[in-house]
Amino acid sequence: MKKSITALLIAAALTVPCLAAATNWGLSFPTPGDQPKGMAGSEELLKNNAYFVGAPEEKNVYLTFDAGFENGNTPAILDTLKKTGVPAAFFLVGTYIRDNPQLVLRMVDEGHIVANHTMSHPDMSGISDKASFEKELSQVEVIYKNLIGRDMPAYYRPPRGIYSTENLKMAKALGYKTVFWSLAYVDWYVNKQPTRDQAFSKLIPRAHPGMVLLLHSTSATNAQILEELIGKYREMGYVFRTLDELTATAD
Repeated sequence: MKKSITALLIAAALTVPCLAAATNWGLSFPTPGDQPKGMAGSEELLKNNAYFVGAPEEKNVYLTFDAGFENGNTPAILDTLKKTGVPAAFFLVGTYIRDNPQLVLRMVDEGHIVANHTMSHPDMSGISDKASFEKELSQVEVIYKNLIGRDMPAYYRPPRGIYSTENLKMAKALGYKTVFWSLAYVDWYVNKQPTRDQAFSKLIPRAHPGMVLLLHSTSATNAQILEELIGKYREMGYVFRTLDELTATAD
């Protein structure tokens, strides 16, 4: 089960130009250092309270993590975030919150956003009725509120990046902001982790203003390189911001 969730946590296509009935979120990077091209433009996404990148004129980084289960790497990631003073958002599957309450409490206590990655990690584009769509999000909300004592932040990331226009509309109707990403790399195969050099070869040249960075907290490589990565971005002039700042600026 853990392996299947890991293998499905992200999908990236490169060449679909616009919103379709069901689409895998993906990116292309035509010019190093510039913002990538997404499956849909920022203005088109904003109509449905969806985001993938920040302002092109500001060297901001919005650090996000996805997780469907815990394999021991998150404590080191949280240690690094605390040491460096960097805020992050953790998009968590409902079972993760249920099974790892102390880690989730730590995330919240240390100022990070814990956001909704659905209850069972399905292909949300295959859910056409509002009640079933809402159930995937509301079940997570209940677990979070029972643990934390307050409402869950209304940020949502579709599992594997698979979405449809109707999904975006339903999420908006429920008060959610859908957050994709503008930079990721193949870090989710637990038993085939990239080396430090392989990670940096993807994460440094493709850095860009307004970067919404997706990493997986199940990655041992990410846990090992995170402090160095943060330092490299800061040396390049980047500042780490929160999703609240991203969406406030876009609004």
